[in-house]
Parts: sequence; C-alpha cells; structure tokens
Amino acid sequence: MLNLKSNNINPKDLLLYAITDRHWLNGRTLSQQVRECLEGGATIIQIREKKLSEEEFLEEAKEIQSLCKEFNVPFIVNDNINIAAKIKADGVHVGQEDMDAKKVRTMLGENAILGVSASTVEEALKAEKDGADYLGVGAVFNTSTKNDADSVSFDTLKEICNSVSIPVVAIGGISASNILELKGSGIDGVSVISAIFASDDIKEATKNLKELAKSL
Repeated sequence: MLNLKSNNINPKDLLLYAITDRHWLNGRTLSQQVRECLEGGATIIQIREKKLSEEEFLEEAKEIQSLCKEFNVPFIVNDNINIAAKIKADGVHVGQEDMDAKKVRTMLGENAILGVSASTVEEALKAEKDGADYLGVGAVFNTSTKNDADSVSFDTLKEICNSVSIPVVAIGGISASNILELKGSGIDGVSVISAIFASDDIKEATKNLKELAKSL
C-alpha cells in the first residue's frame, strides 16, 4: 500500500508496532522492557493499560513517552483519549467498542495520529472515512492477550488492505513462527505484544521480528 490519505503517520513507522503488557514484567519495570524493545528496533510503541488507575496510567505514559522521544519513534495511547491529550502523545488507538473515531478526531485535532481497530471491510472503510490514519486489523491468529478479538482470515485481511488508502497493521497472535504467513496480504506492518514482552530477551526478539517484518 503506497497511498496515504493523511500525513500524520509514515507507513514505515508501522513496520513493527509494539504494544505494552505488564503481564510479563516479572519484577522489572515497564520502562525497562520498553527500552529493550526500542533498542531492538521497534518502530512505534503503544501503551495499553486496562487495570491501572488514571494517575498510575498517566505516570507510566509519561515515562514511556520520554523513551519514545529519545528513540524518535511515535508514541500511541490505547483508548484513553484524556491522557493522550494531557501529555500530547503522538496519537491514540481506539477499538470498535470505544469512542467513535470521528469524535476522537474532533477531540485530538487533525495532527494527532488516529488508529482504529477493524475486522471487516465495512469497519475499515468507515474508520478511514471518519479520519483514521491507520488500521489495526485482527485477530489474524489466535491470541491470548485479547480474548474477545474477532478472527480475520488472510483473504479478509488482503481485501481490507485493497479497500483502503491508509496503512494497515495486522494484529493478533503474531510471532516469529507465523509472521511470514502474512506475506502478500498488503499489510504495512505487524503489531506484537507477547512475542516481544513475554520473551526472555526482549531486544533480540524485537530485532528478529523486525527483520522478518521487512520481508512481508
């Protein structure tokens, strides 16, 4: 996909999209893990925290945002539009069950990166029309981190990529062992959680996934 409706995000920044999950901290801090991830070459970071208080989320987001600035990669906040606006994050990602994308765009302005989840062509087209800069499409494989995710076949993923002019990132159960099954779908990158953050060597896992993603 070469066309871009918006100038807010470079498709190259979506090559390896890392989403945080504190489930695998094992006594370490999220910042330590994200630093290793960035050192390994992650091209964009999303902070996704469902169980932290607003104050805790805010402090965590500030730390991760600082790291992203250090490595010059975009920093995205999942769902929490208020925190994204408060710290002037690069953007926000919302799901189908969250706030309407058109409303989010109005709240954050034209220059913020807006990502929207989609699992059908209809959802994808609506998200693009409502101002999304990129789509997160999945789950393309079985995933343990999002039990309510709709399943998306390779053919549907490809159809979505062919139907919109904004970048598409595949998400859901992606790992080093299955990432190449997505080759030829038209995606601009992959979004990964456990394949990075559950790894014993986050930096090396990230580096390996990035190399594989380059051949999609």
